[in-house]
Amino acid sequence: MTKKNITRLNIFLDIFLLTIFTIIFYLNIPIVSQKDIFIPRGSIKSIITYLENHAYDINKIDRFFLILIGKPQSGFIDIKHTFLSKADFLYALANSKTSLKEVTLIPGETMYFFNKILAQNFNLDPKDLEKAYKKYAPYDDGVIFADTYKLPVGASADFLMEFLVNKSLKRHQELSHKVLREYNENQWFRFISIASIIQKEAANTSEMPLISAVIYNRIKKGMPLQMDGSLNYGKYSHTKVSAERIRTDNTIFNTYKNKGVPKTPVGSVSIEAIKATINPADVKYLYFVKNKNGSHTFSETYEEHKNNITKK
Repeated sequence: MTKKNITRLNIFLDIFLLTIFTIIFYLNIPIVSQKDIFIPRGSIKSIITYLENHAYDINKIDRFFLILIGKPQSGFIDIKHTFLSKADFLYALANSKTSLKEVTLIPGETMYFFNKILAQNFNLDPKDLEKAYKKYAPYDDGVIFADTYKLPVGASADFLMEFLVNKSLKRHQELSHKVLREYNENQWFRFISIASIIQKEAANTSEMPLISAVIYNRIKKGMPLQMDGSLNYGKYSHTKVSAERIRTDNTIFNTYKNKGVPKTPVGSVSIEAIKATINPADVKYLYFVKNKNGSHTFSETYEEHKNNITKK
């Protein structure tokens, strides 16, 4: 080997070693991060840009490392630590799984209490959740389907509500097309408003078509619905309706004072309540009262209804 070739080899080795040391130094740069990080859908390049724009010490160079290590999973991921090296941070991005928590909205529950459940489980302010809900939902209640949802830990109130409302509105449209062969938002949510009262009033699913029939029969005769369940809206979801409430409540939900169905749902509904709304029982009942068994006794006339009350 000539002296000239030896010199070139030495230069190459020096550059190689310098590159290795530079990479080692670079990958050991400390990074401070949140444990839960949101990763948007898209290419590695767009993920890098998103993180860079959200104050993470990451840049275009890191794109090449992620190409070698692996693409991060979209959604909120739990990287376990808040202080780590650049190498550990990139490895965590590529290998951490989405951190999810289950939360359930039960049929009949109102957004007032569902927001409290979300706030408790995801360390959020109920007022922020309420604000976000109103931003995305077309109605004050009844938009989000009663169901169990797996939601990302660390998500903001805005993110959660946008996801829940959009997912639910899509289900409303799909169900409407399946049942009615079309989707008219105003007409559909009138059904949901009726279903929300049925949900509050029915002792069980078998009663739902009967209560649905009572509602339609009363509307047809121009009678007020006079149903306590409509007054179990918002923060009154679990409050027993008193004569005082009936006298003093001047909202659209007071079906003792207002004829017809409230323009917005009282709370969340089940599929069974929706089906009962669209397919009421073929009966002439106008009244019902809770009996000793906890279910309801139905009647066609007021005289019969009074007799049923005395039998309670």
